[in-house]
Amino acid sequence: MSTAAVTDKRPSTLRAASLPKWTPWAIAAGSLALGIGISLAAGLHSRIQWGLIAAVLFVLGTFGVAARVEGRRQAKDRVATSLVWVAFLLAVIPLVSLIWVTVARGVKVLDLYFLTHSMGVVADTEPGGGIYHAIIGSLEQVGLATVIGAPIGVLTAIYLVEYGRGRLAKAVTFFVDVMTGIPSIVAGLFILSLMLIFKMQPFGFAGSLALAILMMPVVVRSTEEMLKLVPNELREASLALGVPKWRTILKVVLPTSIGGITTGVMLAVARIAGETAPVLLLVFGNPFINNNPFEGAQASLPLYIYQQFANSAGSGAAYDRAWAASLTLIAFVMILNLVARGIARWKAPKTGR
Repeated sequence: MSTAAVTDKRPSTLRAASLPKWTPWAIAAGSLALGIGISLAAGLHSRIQWGLIAAVLFVLGTFGVAARVEGRRQAKDRVATSLVWVAFLLAVIPLVSLIWVTVARGVKVLDLYFLTHSMGVVADTEPGGGIYHAIIGSLEQVGLATVIGAPIGVLTAIYLVEYGRGRLAKAVTFFVDVMTGIPSIVAGLFILSLMLIFKMQPFGFAGSLALAILMMPVVVRSTEEMLKLVPNELREASLALGVPKWRTILKVVLPTSIGGITTGVMLAVARIAGETAPVLLLVFGNPFINNNPFEGAQASLPLYIYQQFANSAGSGAAYDRAWAASLTLIAFVMILNLVARGIARWKAPKTGR
């Protein structure tokens, strides 16, 4: 056998040692057990404290084991990965806990009767009643807000991306940034001041106006980013063929980005669906069914939840209704997000193999 063949079969001395794939799980289990032991020894009875101590031990343990076996450079990489996982768990655990508690308490009274009946003559402290009137109010108010806010937001984004130049565009961008962080109660107070000037009574459309104000900056920002992703080559090719700019936007730019724009609008709808403060000020609430958003007080799901908790006087029936309405609202927002994802995938450009 030649010397070269013998040399090729020798193990490489340049390849560093590596930890087994099960090492992070072993370190996590050990950190959890050690964290619980330290917490009990220190007299800490909160599971949150147990988890935080275990997370710190997990990061330190990962660095120590990796530094000893793989070297400090690889250990730093593993520590960064561990921090990402810890941050992910810190974000997911409260969310899962919230959903679990809402489902566990909401299913007690959530049935067909609850979804198809209003409170009517049922007092907040009495069992029975439902959220049909609140569902109708939320659908009408959010729908009218979408009809108002979505077109204005999309057209504003088109102006900023395709036409915006100079001081006017800078001013519009500045006010959109300001409106993005505006508290919802401010939008409600603005519409309420107009209602007081014209001596108007609470009605559903007033809440829709406030929700539209909150919705527009979200639509503008999401649509603006989607339009910026459209390659300029598409615009230039259309303009080179003699197509007017407005037609290029209508036939080339918007169809290319329609999936992202629709997703942004859906997310904006989900954002305003849970607003309570503007509805409390402007819609006022109504235990009876009111199908006309332009006349008289109306109910909505967020306002219904707040009123059941605020006016329950310790009643278990009111708490159950509030949790069931919360579960319904979460399901509504989840469905909107799923629809947005489905539309984004459906409208995504198809790439051939």
